[in-house]
Amino acid sequence: MVEHLKSPEGTRLLLTPNRSLSWRGNVRIWLALLVLSGIIATGMALAGAWVIVPFAGLELAALAVGFYFTARACQRREVLTIGADDLHLEKGRSRKLAEWTWPKPYVRVQLNAPRHPFAPPNLMLSHRDTEVSLGSFLNVDDTAELIQLLESRGLVVERKTPDPEIGLWF
Repeated sequence: MVEHLKSPEGTRLLLTPNRSLSWRGNVRIWLALLVLSGIIATGMALAGAWVIVPFAGLELAALAVGFYFTARACQRREVLTIGADDLHLEKGRSRKLAEWTWPKPYVRVQLNAPRHPFAPPNLMLSHRDTEVSLGSFLNVDDTAELIQLLESRGLVVERKTPDPEIGLWF
C-alpha cells in the first residue's frame, strides 16, 4: 500500500504490505478455530479416539505460529522522502531499523521486470556501491503506482528485462 504523508521536506511516501486483518482479527479467528477443534477433539475422545487430542493441539500450535509470523511480516514499513536535493529511505517495523540518505541527482532507480507475469517487478535504489530494495512487499498495482510517483518526482527509472531462459517461465 502506498500512502502520502504530509511533510515540509517534500514528498513523503509510506509503503506497507496489504493487511486483510488486524492482530485482534487474527486472534479471533484462531480462537474460533480453537473452539471448533476443541469440540471435534472432545467428541472424538469421548468416542474412544483419544489420540486425536494431541494432534489437534499440535495443529492449533502450528496455526498460531503461522498467524504470528504472518502478522509480524505485515508490520513492515518503508518511508521514502523525496526532497529537492536528496532522497531519504527508512525501513523498520515498530521502529526504524535502517536508514539511507542519498543525493537525488545521483540515485538510480532500477526496475527489474519479473520472470513471472503475475509477480510484481523488483525495485532497487542504488548509489555508488549501495543497493537497497524498495517496496519488495508491494503487489503489482501498488508497485505500478510507486513507479509512476517516482517518475513524476523527477527520478529516472531504468527498466531491465530478465535474460531469456530455456525452460518453464516460472
